[in-house]
Amino acid sequence: MSFWRVLLSIFCPPLAVIDKGCGSIIIVFLLWLCGWVPGVIAALVILNNPKS
Repeated sequence: MSFWRVLLSIFCPPLAVIDKGCGSIIIVFLLWLCGWVPGVIAALVILNNPKS
């Protein structure tokens, strides 16, 4: 996970997970609409997942 990807996940979480698949983008976008913090946390968790 690069420094730029972390910054992007803080400012716009759906753009940070754009290469992880459509499901990840939708989940992060919906959580981001519910609140900024859940979207950022979900994006960071998805980006830290070593299996993807």
